[in-house]
Amino acid sequence: MLQNEICSPLSVLDDKGQPHNFGWSKQAHFFYDSDLLYVPRHRITESDRYIVHSPTHMIVFEIRDDGWLGHMGISAISLRDRKRTTQTYQSVFPLGSYQMPGSSIQGSVYWRRKKTHLSFINMENGTKIIKADIPDFGNHRSFRGALILTPQDEPQSLVTNQPWRDGKKSFRYTRCSPWYYAEGMIQSGSSEVIFNRGNAWGIFDWYRCVRPKADIRYWAAASGHSGGRLLSFCIGYSWADFSQGTENGFFIDGTLHKLDQVTFHIPLSNWLSPWRFTSNDNRLEMEFQPHQHRVDRRRLFFHNSARRQICGFFSGKVQLDDGSSIEFLHLTGFAERSKTNL
Repeated sequence: MLQNEICSPLSVLDDKGQPHNFGWSKQAHFFYDSDLLYVPRHRITESDRYIVHSPTHMIVFEIRDDGWLGHMGISAISLRDRKRTTQTYQSVFPLGSYQMPGSSIQGSVYWRRKKTHLSFINMENGTKIIKADIPDFGNHRSFRGALILTPQDEPQSLVTNQPWRDGKKSFRYTRCSPWYYAEGMIQSGSSEVIFNRGNAWGIFDWYRCVRPKADIRYWAAASGHSGGRLLSFCIGYSWADFSQGTENGFFIDGTLHKLDQVTFHIPLSNWLSPWRFTSNDNRLEMEFQPHQHRVDRRRLFFHNSARRQICGFFSGKVQLDDGSSIEFLHLTGFAERSKTNL
C-alpha cells in the first residue's frame, strides 16, 4: 500500500475546520488547534499517556479528555508477582477544561484535585518529566515521586493524521515515541520502585481527534535492549482510513523503520493465551506472551467506552528498511483493544 509521507509542517485542519493533509511523518510536522474545529466539544478527544517500565515494574500514566467524560488514571504493575493497583479519577463534562496543548513537543499538562495531582512537563530539550502525588492510591497507601524521560539522540517518532471513511469531520492525529530512557523513583506506601537509566524505558502515546460515532482500535507498543541496541515498536489499526499512513513501525536506537499493515491474531476465548502478529508485507512475525490484564469501562449518557489492556512480553523477527533482519526476545510492553460508542 502506497503511503503518504509528510516531510514539512502542515496543518491537520483547513480554514473551514475540515481535516486534511492525511499521511504519516517521522517528526511532529503537523499543526493542530482545537479552536479551529467546527464540531461539538463533546466529540473531541485529547489524550496524553506514558508507559514506563523496568524488568520488575510497569507504570501507566494517563490524562484524557473525552468531552462528556475525562479522567486521570495510574496503573502500577508488578511484573514479578503479578500484582496490580489502579487508581482512576473521573470528571464529568471536562469539555476542554484540562487545557491539553495542541503540540506534543511544547506545553505541559497538569491535573489537580485537592491534594492529588499528576503533571506531564515538556522541557525545551525534548526531555519529559512526570510528577505524581496521590495521597490515597489503593489500600490507603500514598503514591508519589518523579520520573525523567530523556530522548535518544536525534530521534524519530511515528506521527500519523488519519481520516474516517464515513465521517467527514472525524480524524485522528497521533504521535508515538517508544524510545525514552527512564529514570527516577516512585514511592508507594513504604515501598520504593527505582527506575535506572539504561535498564528502564518510557513510551509516549499522544493523540488528538474528533471521534466518529463508533470505533474499535487495536494498539501495542514495547521497548528494550536487543543485541546491544535499543529496539522498540508501536503497531495498531482501527476503523480509521489507513490508506495514506499506518501506525506501524519499529525503531532501532530511535530510528524509524516503517511497516505497512499489521494484523493482531488474538485468541478471543482466552486473552491470556499467546497472541501472534503478522504484517501484509511479510516483514514481521511476532508472538506476545501476556502476563496480566485489566478492563476499564466508562459510561455517561451516550458515551460508552471499554478498554482491555494486557501487559506482557514480545518476541519475534522484523525486517528493517535496508533488508536486514533483527530478532528479539522478551521485550516488555503491552497490547490493548478499545471500543467507543457515542
